[in-house]
Amino acid sequence: MFYRNIDDIRLDMNKSGSVHEPFLFGINYEMSEGFFVPNPLLQTDILFQIKEAGNKSSDESEKVEAHLGSNPISYLEYENKFNVVHKGLRRGDSFLTNLTIKTPIETNISLLDIFKRSKSPYQLCLPDRFVCFSPERFVRITNGAISSNPMKGTIDAGIENAEQLILNDFKETAEHNTIVDLIRNDLSMVADNVRVERFRYIDRIKSRDREILQVSSEITGDLNDDYHSHLGDIIFKLLPAGSISGAPKAATVDLIRSAEREDRGYYTGIFGYYDGTDFDSAVLIRFIEQEGDRMYFRSGGGITAYSKCEDEYQEVLNKIYFPFI
Repeated sequence: MFYRNIDDIRLDMNKSGSVHEPFLFGINYEMSEGFFVPNPLLQTDILFQIKEAGNKSSDESEKVEAHLGSNPISYLEYENKFNVVHKGLRRGDSFLTNLTIKTPIETNISLLDIFKRSKSPYQLCLPDRFVCFSPERFVRITNGAISSNPMKGTIDAGIENAEQLILNDFKETAEHNTIVDLIRNDLSMVADNVRVERFRYIDRIKSRDREILQVSSEITGDLNDDYHSHLGDIIFKLLPAGSISGAPKAATVDLIRSAEREDRGYYTGIFGYYDGTDFDSAVLIRFIEQEGDRMYFRSGGGITAYSKCEDEYQEVLNKIYFPFI
């Protein structure tokens, strides 16, 4: 089920796709570990829900009130990481860099409880390791087309005129334009006739204590007729996900490593499900991991040359939440 040789996952995806056998898979950000589960609806070792498909139990967890406390890094610590990225941006190493942090949290509920209560399009739980409640698609493949919906631009919905503010913000617009160009280029490596179907639309994401707005776009391309037997090849060509690395990818990944100075693990990796006909996948964001008896919430945001450190620090803090009431 778990692999150190990630290329075996690619080959298994190709093989299962060629015979239309369902599978679940996941790959960590560093591409040093992953998992592959044939016929995943028949097992409960790894729990998942992707839109309407999954093995998530309908049994509700005990409705104790959930508490979430956090102890984020100081503004000064974040500023040091931000400055590493900003210097790289000014040198021209990158046009857009996704900078993330790891925040210790305290809660009275387990990873499994969080998974059971979560309301999100893409959910994954490896018990005693991590839980993810991602709002962001990586790619969807159906009827010969591949599409991606990158999210770039976040604001608290409670702010007056929030939608107009985020859509008219110069920095957020520049960041979003960059990621749309990156995803168009990525999809062009595996598909023809790549086009932007929807540009800068608003997703509303509700949590237990707030609602946030996120700006998304939809980019689509056409695949060759034999794409089922090349699902692994297609996905692996697109890694790492552009929305959680940046542009250009290779130099930006190096810049991320310099700024963050720790492995991300499965955070900002990807996972997905193939039902024998259609394929859907997500970026592993909105992510809580467990190490021994400690839990950590991972969050991040895109940095451009126009970014203000104070705003970016607040954004990563705003993304620490439970996706339920």
